[in-house]
Amino acid sequence: MQYLHTMVRVTDVDASLHFYCDLLGLTEVRRIENEKGRFTLIFLAAPDDEASSRENKAPELELTYNWDPEEYSGGRNFGHLAYRVDDIYALCEKLQAGGVTINRPPRDGHMAFVRSPDGISIELLQKGEALEPQEPWASMENTGSW
Repeated sequence: MQYLHTMVRVTDVDASLHFYCDLLGLTEVRRIENEKGRFTLIFLAAPDDEASSRENKAPELELTYNWDPEEYSGGRNFGHLAYRVDDIYALCEKLQAGGVTINRPPRDGHMAFVRSPDGISIELLQKGEALEPQEPWASMENTGSW
């Protein structure tokens, strides 16, 4: 058995790619346009998984965009995606500068939560040992839910 991908539905391709690629750092590895089914599939990989992903050997995030508008709910019911990151403080700073709310700040230098434009909860985990707590994160309160 091999884990292949996680699929999340998105309502705005540009906003989603800005969040997942420009801010979070994932890379688009392939895209499928299906006119008959009226949908687009966009497969993303984490930088360390990109080469393996192109050979179908690493898990991916599949963004599904249905061309006919639908309303989606339950981002929190989905659970969350989780990514190990090199520097949780630097990434949270980049996300925040890009207009993303840090719902659960990395007060402990180890874990943070943010949400995608479609309300999907994203857990960020520091690679290796937790970083030393530092401001402004150490005293930052939670915002919303994750």
